[in-house]
Amino acid sequence: MTANATEEKARAGKTSIGVGFCMALVFFFVSTAIPFGHAASDWREEWEKALRAGKQEGKIVIYTFPGQELLFQEFQKTFPDIKLVEVTVRGSERVTRILAERRAGKYLADILIGGVGSAQSGLLKSGLLEPIKPILILPEVTDTSKWWGGKHIYGDDENKYIFSFAGAPLYYFHYNTTLVNPQEFKSYWDLVNPKWKGKIVVAEPMSGGTQEPLVFMYHSKDLGPEFLRRLLSEMDLGVSRDIRQLLDWVAQGKYAMSALQNADRIRLWDAKKQGLPINAFETDKFKEGGLVGSGGGNIALINRAPHPNAAQVFINWLLSREGQIAYQKLVQGGRNSLRIDIPKDDLPPHARIKPGAKYTLVDDIGYSDLDSVQRFVTDIWKKK
Repeated sequence: MTANATEEKARAGKTSIGVGFCMALVFFFVSTAIPFGHAASDWREEWEKALRAGKQEGKIVIYTFPGQELLFQEFQKTFPDIKLVEVTVRGSERVTRILAERRAGKYLADILIGGVGSAQSGLLKSGLLEPIKPILILPEVTDTSKWWGGKHIYGDDENKYIFSFAGAPLYYFHYNTTLVNPQEFKSYWDLVNPKWKGKIVVAEPMSGGTQEPLVFMYHSKDLGPEFLRRLLSEMDLGVSRDIRQLLDWVAQGKYAMSALQNADRIRLWDAKKQGLPINAFETDKFKEGGLVGSGGGNIALINRAPHPNAAQVFINWLLSREGQIAYQKLVQGGRNSLRIDIPKDDLPPHARIKPGAKYTLVDDIGYSDLDSVQRFVTDIWKKK
């Protein structure tokens, strides 16, 4: 393709996963003003420098979760001179492995992609993360107007180490569609109406996956400890230590509602597609609002990384429009990007953040106080 043809295609805005990343940059530069008053040559020179150095390093090592192979292949197509090595480790074991390597004097990892909690408690507190803010180069990445809420969202107190690039609504309250009329529910407080006493089953409080809704309710100024106390002590709750039972019992009508596990985790959407009488409350319509969580959609740069320039190239690519379109389309399960300038048609409705709806971001600093919540919930649960 000639340079003129490339420019013409870029001006037409036909950017896609298959279009070269350099073409996307040309399109952005021609059609968009550079934010923050940066001259074009400033970021372009910095980007070219990072590219040259990244190609010289020739490699990047990413510790992450399964199911992102197609995404990484897109990066490899765009940057064939930088070999991407994927180290797939589940859950908090990613962090445990990096810590173990450091204790052994090994510096292998460049980037971590995963959840906020383990990155905070393991790597950030151990001083093993490098700030991401200073390495963001591309104007379309640094332009906060392209992101949900008009800002970059970070999963750390200082807003610079753990970049949250994905997020989706969380559905922790579910109901049998033949036993419950969702229109009766305008607030979480409607869940503690005496008419529902003995008709709600919950996952064991403070077990895996329940912390997020409990922390949200405890810290919410409209709910708080009093709501949690009433829910946990007055509603004669059924309890399941097997999260699969939550779905089964509600679908069978043994209980009218279930709570404290995300709909994705109990496979509610699959059950709904199969015609079972179960659905999730749209809590973004509640007075107190719904929840959004980043899940595994966070990226962190490991300090003393063996391939820092290649890591910089990858991070800028992933957070670009092209990278986020690829992420949203190709990562298993359909992950919503927090970029708002890309199509959302490929996502199921429940995975989309509704414009104008009221949400609380679970990863915000105000919701990181797990110890207080655990003490409060444990005390109530023991008395129950």
